[in-house]
Amino acid sequence: MPGLGTTFGRGGATTAQQDLANADAILIMGSSMAENHPVGFQWVVEARERGAKIIHVDPRFNRTSAMSDIWVPLRAGTDIIFLGALIHYVLENDKYFREYVQHYTNAPMIIRDAYR
Repeated sequence: MPGLGTTFGRGGATTAQQDLANADAILIMGSSMAENHPVGFQWVVEARERGAKIIHVDPRFNRTSAMSDIWVPLRAGTDIIFLGALIHYVLENDKYFREYVQHYTNAPMIIRDAYR
């Protein structure tokens, strides 16, 4: 990413990838992280060793797919439908951390209880 060096003074990731090791589930979409970001992928492997589920969404089967618990081979152009269905499932089945969403995101400002 050439713009990262100019903007942030370095070309590396601008996130704390080490925190991936603490995840319960990791969704990798449209990336072969195992091949293209092997240093960051070590945290995904650590999470998997701790019991996290790894889901890889990509039309191509590659090293990341092989290391994942679930490979979802989407066809081109269906990624938005997949994400919408995933969000719908999470909300309908109350599979999100409500306390985190209420206290640490702007969701309470966007959607209030009166909206129902």
